[in-house]
Amino acid sequence: MATFSLVHGAWHGGWAWDLVRAELEARGHTVHAPDLPCEDVGATVVDYARVVPPADVVVGHSLGGLVIPHVDARLHVFLCALIGGVDIGDAFVPGFGHARIRDELGRSYYPDPADGARELQYPPELAHLAEKLRRQAPLEGTSLRPERSVYIVCTRDACIRPQWQRDVAENEVELESGHSPMLECPRALVDLLEREARVV
Repeated sequence: MATFSLVHGAWHGGWAWDLVRAELEARGHTVHAPDLPCEDVGATVVDYARVVPPADVVVGHSLGGLVIPHVDARLHVFLCALIGGVDIGDAFVPGFGHARIRDELGRSYYPDPADGARELQYPPELAHLAEKLRRQAPLEGTSLRPERSVYIVCTRDACIRPQWQRDVAENEVELESGHSPMLECPRALVDLLEREARVV
């Protein structure tokens, strides 16, 4: 059995991984899903990484891709994720983010949770989870690249362009999903994570 550290993306918390965590634990794995300090305007990517326990497999979703290279692991998994040191100018699907605003500290957030659920592609039955979304302070990554990594491209992602994902990936697999596979297809995602974990 393996240990997994699951790193959420912008605006989220460890709760975003509840379905994946339950599936992994049911299969005998140990799982950590910490809350990142995303509301702290002074926090750096290294500060984020300090709250993530080392594990056999560390998974970074979306903005979490900037964090995971700073966490010790046998395998780093980028899940429709940003990568530090790569130009993200054309990473996002046009129109993504139009429903967000910024507060007086420069943190972005969704004033209407329904907009967050729609933009982040939550399944309709889980749209209520967007009420848990937090404020996200700006965060910059570094060009650090893990030695062993895989990139899971989400083929229907309406946030980060699937072709951009393919272009930046060094070792890729594809998952038929939107931007929130941990909510849309948790069992298929776990199947994929287990398969990749067995390779290393």
